[in-house]
Amino acid sequence: MKELLRTNDPTIVAFAQALLRAEDIMCFELDVHMSTLEGSIGIMPRRVMVADEHLFMARAILKDNEVDLPDLR
Repeated sequence: MKELLRTNDPTIVAFAQALLRAEDIMCFELDVHMSTLEGSIGIMPRRVMVADEHLFMARAILKDNEVDLPDLR
C-alpha cells in the first residue's frame, strides 16, 4: 500500500474515495479514529492508501479532478 493523500479535511477524503471507487480502484482510509485521541480538534491528518499497482492511475484521477496531492515518494 502506498500513501496517496494526507489531509485534515474529511470532505477531501470522501471526495477522493468516491472518485477512486467510481474507477474501481480500492482505497483504504487510515487514522479515521485519531480524533478520539486528539479531542476532536482535527489536527491529525487522515491518509488515503491505495495498492502499489494503482498509485499512478489514482494520482492521475485526483489530478484530473483538481485534488491537490502532496509530493510523496
